[in-house]
Amino acid sequence: MFRGFCRNMRTLLIASLLFLCAWLGVAAHVGSRAEYLGGTRADIPGKNAGEIRLTDNTYFVFVSKHTEVKVPYERVNLLEYGMKVDRRYVAAAVISPLFMLAKRREHFLTIGFQDDDGRQQAMMFRVHKDDVRLTLVALEARTGQRVEFQDEDARIAGKG
Repeated sequence: MFRGFCRNMRTLLIASLLFLCAWLGVAAHVGSRAEYLGGTRADIPGKNAGEIRLTDNTYFVFVSKHTEVKVPYERVNLLEYGMKVDRRYVAAAVISPLFMLAKRREHFLTIGFQDDDGRQQAMMFRVHKDDVRLTLVALEARTGQRVEFQDEDARIAGKG
């Protein structure tokens, strides 16, 4: 009887831990994964990994370990999306020529806005490939601005 109770408790404990781990994995990622690459804001360090959060009804928010930036959606006047496509030459030379067929795509988002003094500002982000479409759609909805695509490949990747 006691062994059966212990076995059931162990099973319940393992199931609870697995559920908790799965829940924390989902909860740990609230926004679009992005890296601030640069722009006109001197208060944001370059190459700063964080998240773009578009759940606020009033502000575009970028949060990283070092910074939190808020820009009112009404001041955003430019949304531009582009891609950089590179072939994997180094991997092809070192590992296998089949890597020549593989392409690495990087996704870039530029946001232009006016600051409190009326000066034009810009921020450029590298957005994670799995978060690009959601980010673009949410930004269009929140700002009322249309995303400008740098080329047809970017339009296809951004709109799906």
